[in-house]
Order: sequence, then C-alpha cells, then structure tokens
Amino acid sequence: MGEGRRLRLGAPLDTAGIVLAAAFFSLSLTPSLLPRPWPLQGIIAGVLSATGYLAGVIAAALVRPLTARVPAGWREAWRRTGRRRVRRLVATFGCGLGAAALVLGVRAQRDIYLLMGLDPPERLGYLGVPLLAAALFAALLAAARALRIAARALGRLLGRWIPATAAQFAAGLGVGLLAVFLTDGILTEALLKGADRSFAAINTETAPGVAPPTAATLSGSPSSLISWDSLGLEGRAFVADAPGVDELSRFGGRPAVPPIRVYAGLDSAATIRDRAALAVRELERTGAFGRKVLCVVTTTGTGWVDPQAAAALEFMYGGDTAVVAMQYSYLPSWLSFLVDRERATAAGRELFEQVYARWSALPAGKRPKLLVFGESLGAFGAESAFADDGDLRKRTDGALFVGPPDSSALWRRFVDGRDPGSREALPVYRDGETVRFANRPSDLDLPASPWNAPRVVYLQHPSDPIVWWSPRLVLSRPDWLEERRGDDVLPWIRWYPFVTFWQITADLAFSLEAPPGHGHDYDGEVVAAWAEIAPPEGWDDARTTALTTLLAGRTTRSEAQ
Repeated sequence: MGEGRRLRLGAPLDTAGIVLAAAFFSLSLTPSLLPRPWPLQGIIAGVLSATGYLAGVIAAALVRPLTARVPAGWREAWRRTGRRRVRRLVATFGCGLGAAALVLGVRAQRDIYLLMGLDPPERLGYLGVPLLAAALFAALLAAARALRIAARALGRLLGRWIPATAAQFAAGLGVGLLAVFLTDGILTEALLKGADRSFAAINTETAPGVAPPTAATLSGSPSSLISWDSLGLEGRAFVADAPGVDELSRFGGRPAVPPIRVYAGLDSAATIRDRAALAVRELERTGAFGRKVLCVVTTTGTGWVDPQAAAALEFMYGGDTAVVAMQYSYLPSWLSFLVDRERATAAGRELFEQVYARWSALPAGKRPKLLVFGESLGAFGAESAFADDGDLRKRTDGALFVGPPDSSALWRRFVDGRDPGSREALPVYRDGETVRFANRPSDLDLPASPWNAPRVVYLQHPSDPIVWWSPRLVLSRPDWLEERRGDDVLPWIRWYPFVTFWQITADLAFSLEAPPGHGHDYDGEVVAAWAEIAPPEGWDDARTTALTTLLAGRTTRSEAQ
C-alpha cells in the first residue's frame, strides 16, 4: 500500500529507464531513407525515448528481485549515497550522448538532403528536436503513470476480497484492457469516422480547372453510361486530363485518334462487382476492344491514377488505346492500407477478371494488347489477380507495378525467391526471363539474358519507404539493410530494434515529398518501363527521352492549374 502511495505523476525517473531512453534518443537521430525536418525528428525522438524508458523500467523490475540476496548493509548504503551518484552520472552521460548524437544526426540529415539534390535546412532548427522530444516524452510518461496509478488503486480495492497478488494482476489486466478498448475501440473509431467523413466530402469536389468532357470516348461525357457526378474527385481529374488529338498528333507526327478513358467511381454502382461490370459495358460502348492497347489499372486508395502512366501509352500509340480503372475507396493509400486492403485486392481481381473474360472471348488475332498497371496500394491490388509469373504470362501482354508495398504477396514471393547473389533492393528472379526489377530504368537491361514477352516490371526505389516498411522491422533486420545499400541511400544506415521501425514509419509521411527518382516519386520513369514492356513499332530510345520530357512538362502544367 505504501508503494502505491509513493507512485505519482511527478515521481523521479527510473535510473535504468533513463539509460535506455538516452540510448534510444541517440539512435533515433541516426539516418533513415529520407530527409527529416526537425519537427518530425522531434516526434520520432520522443516516441523512441519513451519506448526506451519503458524497456528500462521493465528490465529493472525483472532484476529487482535479485537484489534481495544483497546484504542489508549494502542495500542501505546504496539507498543513501550510491543511487544519487549513479543518477548524476547517468544524467551527465545521457546529456553528453544526446548532444553528440544530435550533432552527428544533423550532419547525416544534410548528407541525405544533398544525396537527393535538395538544399539542406538550417542547422539551428534542429535545436528544437530535444525540446519537442522532451515534451512528447513527458506526455507519454504521464499517461503511462496515470494508468499505473489507476491500476494500483483498483488493486487495493480488489484486495479487500481476493489475495493481494491476484488483485494486482486483475487490476493491471483490467486497466490495460480498458485502455486498449478506449484507444482502439472508441478513440480510433472516432478518428476513422472523422477521417471517413472528411475524405468522403473531398471526394465530391472537383479540382480547379477540371470540366466535364465532351468526347464520347471518355466516361462522364454526355454519351457515357457513367455520370460525371458519380466519378469522384480523382475520377473526374483522370478523364478530364486525357490528351487531345492535336497534342497526340504533334508528338507522333501522324494523325491520332481520341484516346479512351473509362472510369467507374464509388457512386457509379453499388458494389465492386457492379462497378466492374459497368466499366466493361462502358469499354464496349467506346469501342475499347478494337483498340491496339487496353490497360487495366488498379487505383490507389483515393481512386488516383498516375497521369503519366496513362498518358505515356496514349502518346506512344497515337491515342489508339483504352485505359480503364475503378474506385474502391476515397481514403489515402496509407489509411486504405489499414482499413481497405481487402477492397483493394477485391477491386484489382474483379476488374481484371471481368475485362479479361470479355477480352478473351474475342478472336485471337483481333484482341488489343492487354496490359496491367498499379502503383502503391494499386500495385498491391493489381497483382492479386494473378497466381504467379506463369499466370501473368498466360493472361496478359505485360504488366507494370510501381512502388509496391512490402505486403504485396506476388512481389514478396518474387523477392524471396530471387536468384542467389542478387540483392533484395534489386533482385533477379529466374534470370529475368519474365519479371524484372528496377531502381532506375537502366536496370531493366540486366541481366543480359533474354527477356521474353510478355514482360513484367517492378519499379522500386531503394529510398521508397512504402516498399520497405514492414512490422517485421521491429525485431528483424531486413536483407536490404544487410546488403550493399542502394544508390540513393546513405551507406552507413544501420538497423536497430524498434528504432528502425519508427524511423521508416515516419518516412512514410514524406515519401511523396521526395524529388523525382527518390522516395515514392516515380515521375519520369514509367515511360521507359512501358517502352520495355509494350513498345509500338519503330519506337526507340530517342522517342522515350522525348516523351519523358513532354510528360514532365505536361504534369507540371496540370499541377499548376
């Protein structure tokens, strides 16, 4: 009971906890995949300091029973003078270690900025890191102590009726479960509902400069089976961004035809199956099965389709293409990954299966090239339609998967089954006969062995946290941190238990803010990939370069509108 009264929110810090908190704070400042502004670094440092403190407290609690064997005189001397001296020494050591780590961490951040061609921020800004970390650490510590005080109080109450040990165990378990329930069952649900309402409202908006199309080849037009209002924010942007015939003709040097873009939004039909069926009927209406190329796209969580991935095929084939996609969510991919993963795979499978059923019914010589595309969560969903590389060869004319999450089942199988001697960051699977991986488009030339059609490409940057994030990082060192690092990753990055997981988790928030060619920004690379997968007749490297330049300017203009 006395121990319970001594526990309070402002109680002195545990010595072992301070040691590990200082160690985790210092490790949090080591570099990860992407540059980190100081506020983000402060949050990471605060969370990891609290994690280290908790580990130290638990370790001390496990060791404490062993001190009962120490002579009473020694224990009394420790309580009077030894503990105070050790705490001072630990505090001094921790401050010195933290200061040294902060200096080295700032240098490492500058190196990452420079590696990616960015201007490093002012160094003085990082002086805010320890202040923000301390504030967050204090808040997390206060919350943990409040729960512990509540458990002690409940244990004393239960102790009136059951043995003290059982009472403390029951009280701790009860308060812990209540905290989980309140956090996961009420707070998390409230946050998700709030996010759902917010993003649902955003989905009804239309981006500035986007207007309903008039061409019969586009969904949402007056001729379409799918209404403009039902397409959602990203669907409206996708169909409205289709290049015009004049633009296509100027690039191709010959008369072009209007490209077909088909999109079914969440409000276009009630279920995934119904939306896929509606998309197929829209393909039939537009004459898509008579085009040279038909590309099935699985969108990201918001329903976004990479504009360069679609436009690249349209410019390469003079508009003689059809691109079809459908929306399964309006949440950002990171949130969809938590709550909508099943819908992503269901949408990827359903749309491809229905398109494939209609396509395969055509005479063999009258079918368009059937391609598949997915980026980020879209890659996760798109590849779920296939059992293995043999299935991809059998039922497609090529596939492009960009920045796939680590949990992508087919990608994981290919990476784990890579040829001996190849790296996880740039694997070689079955001598590259069908599936090839690339950190940069030039990697597609390797290995030198024959690359037969149909071809499958995975684009993955070494610095893309969406590709490399996994819960396994908590306690398991990944292969990509045991091998030689990728060309846009600092060579001295190391894996640390718990620390690396939180660092890569934080990198996710800024994965799209990286410059092109780094992080999760693959602009300028899809043209080269499509040129390897499904080049039109007479296509060469000069055309790839010209189209890459054109699309870069086109994307910039679109973003500025």
